[in-house]
Amino acid sequence: MQDYQKEKLAKLIVDLVKDKIYQPMKAKEMAMLLGIPKPERRDFQEVLDRLVSTGKIGISQKGRYGRTENFTHVGTFIANQRGFGFVSLEGHEDEDDIFIPADFTGDALDGDRVRIIITRNPDSSHRSEGHVTQILEHANKEIIGIYRKQKSFGFVEPDNQRILKDIFIPQGKDMRAVNGHKVVVKVVNYGDAKHKPEGVITEILGHVNDPGVDILSIVRAYGLPEEFPKEIMKAAENVPDTVPEEALAQRSAHDFRDLITVTIDGEDAKDLDDAISLTYDEASKIYTLYVHIADVSHYVTEHSLIDQEALNRGTSVYLTDRVIPMLPRVLCNGICSLNEDEDRLTLSCIMKIDENGKIIDHEICESVIHSNKRMTYNGVHSVLTGAELTNGEDLETYLPYRDMLFRMYELSKLLRNRRHERGGIDFDFPETRIILDDKGKVTEILPYIRNEAHMLIEDFMLAANETVAEDFFWQQMPFVYRVHERPDPEKFEALGRAIENFGHFIRIRDEESIRPKEVQKLLESIEGKPEEPIVKTMTLRSMKQARYSTECSGHFGLAAKYYCHFTSPIRRYPDLQIHRIIKEDLRGELKGKRLSHYHSLLPGVAERSSTLERRADEAERETDKLKECEWMQHHLDEEFDGIVSGLTNYGIYVQLSNTVEGMVSLRLMDYDYFVFYEDKYELVGERTGRVYRLGDKVRVRAIRADKLTRTIDFQLIRDEEDCYGDIW
Repeated sequence: MQDYQKEKLAKLIVDLVKDKIYQPMKAKEMAMLLGIPKPERRDFQEVLDRLVSTGKIGISQKGRYGRTENFTHVGTFIANQRGFGFVSLEGHEDEDDIFIPADFTGDALDGDRVRIIITRNPDSSHRSEGHVTQILEHANKEIIGIYRKQKSFGFVEPDNQRILKDIFIPQGKDMRAVNGHKVVVKVVNYGDAKHKPEGVITEILGHVNDPGVDILSIVRAYGLPEEFPKEIMKAAENVPDTVPEEALAQRSAHDFRDLITVTIDGEDAKDLDDAISLTYDEASKIYTLYVHIADVSHYVTEHSLIDQEALNRGTSVYLTDRVIPMLPRVLCNGICSLNEDEDRLTLSCIMKIDENGKIIDHEICESVIHSNKRMTYNGVHSVLTGAELTNGEDLETYLPYRDMLFRMYELSKLLRNRRHERGGIDFDFPETRIILDDKGKVTEILPYIRNEAHMLIEDFMLAANETVAEDFFWQQMPFVYRVHERPDPEKFEALGRAIENFGHFIRIRDEESIRPKEVQKLLESIEGKPEEPIVKTMTLRSMKQARYSTECSGHFGLAAKYYCHFTSPIRRYPDLQIHRIIKEDLRGELKGKRLSHYHSLLPGVAERSSTLERRADEAERETDKLKECEWMQHHLDEEFDGIVSGLTNYGIYVQLSNTVEGMVSLRLMDYDYFVFYEDKYELVGERTGRVYRLGDKVRVRAIRADKLTRTIDFQLIRDEEDCYGDIW
């Protein structure tokens, strides 16, 4: 087909799709309609592709061609430091993001809500591609960054490395900031292809090297609320600091103050929202487990000022050097906290459990308790295992509860075994524990390992969460559930290919064949092996993210049909929300208008809580990365043992024993030409034949740590010497 024929065909196609009676169709159907002979179909497809890429016609994700305006999509732009980006489509969160080439981002900034057209559908080697056609909403109303002063003006370099343009600050709009100040910029003009965005400095956080400014910058960047407004604090201070007598009298039928009750938390915890009691009947061999949860809803009533603020916060945020609470501290550390030797209002989930760990009966009630002892995880661990107690507690104070603790430990193992039998997955990742000095500087980074006491409390809380969720599911009440959907088959197929390198397998036939039990078998097969942490991480990344929903679709990771978050109303809004529903149901008030009210309210609460939870998780990860970089800056040129935790076509990720992770760039491995084989998850040197796989032990030297980009760079030691020896 000659060029002039292609141009004529292009005009014919454009006129066709603009016809009012035209219905979108696939390329083959259009070719037949236009009478294109088979030998010219390749040229025909070339013309179609050119028309799509120039935006003259559109293409759906199912490969149908039509008017451009009919095939636009809306989503969130996710920028990459190298200029290109991706768009996560609204309503298609479970699908792969759309790749946006660098020349077609339409000047969108990271996080912007954009409209795009699809220019190429996915195939075996490429994902869908698109062009940004319109910016619908700018996400970055304020930007945090470092001020760089010029002669009469300045620029702000954004902390967010995915915002690829500096912000121009005109003369007189800098609040007299100096070089190196961390500042907050209000963006007044987002610029275009030829002009940088323009802004006004509204706040100076401090110098980049001032203590606490680094994490304060993250707090501001994520829009985390810090101080409570004065009217909220005043409302909180008006809440009584002791339980009113009339409230105690109303709960006389479930007054558990004579029942031995304890709390088990970390040494530094102040907001104690769960307590436990246990009795055992020798004759019937029945355990009666009481999980008592702080009745926050008694003090934080619906639509009150404190409630609105809690909904806006969604969750407490635990950063390295501070906690940003969901509720004012006067409440979460005071009347709402199940403090030792204090009467407290609670919601109790009372479960009858047989010797096989099966919950055979339960009751949910409004109650009152009196905590006998405030225990710590390390204290209980010491009692159960005989391990030395090093946190300064007096172990003698635990002895009156020793028998009860062992009985609790016995029950927790029964519950865990039963959960294991149905396929419940336990990743048991070591968390990072970052220790700071009084100036906020990192002194040490350690893995934070769960002990028997952590697992005991986890087992009891899981049992209560499942019991409450099942109760309200069968009542068919409006409710907020915690759901974790089945993983995508494509991601699990990729996981299956990757773990074959370690000699492990996971059976996948179709979506229905992906069962928790299969994942559990995989994790058991790697237990104690060098590749265990890597395969665990890969498996976790192949799963979907848990979220809140008004639909009870089950929890894949726990292999649970019914699950909710009931046990932490001090720090999670969904827990507080369902407490109100539970209490109204217990009082017979959940009918008519109240049912309609919750049916209307809860979808928004679930969606907002999921979003705010993700924001908190991301901010927590950012602060950890920041402090890991700070720690590594004091250990440059030192050598460490680690394991290969990730492989890409540009480098090797290495994780140290204290959980800190960095990257060895292939640019520093110039003694060979390394090729990344994605299907095998291998990095192979073409000259030396050296192969790197996930889980390999390596020794590295720390050469660079950047707090701004949150990156750590390593250089291989042992292999560098070995490879040079092989070559020369």
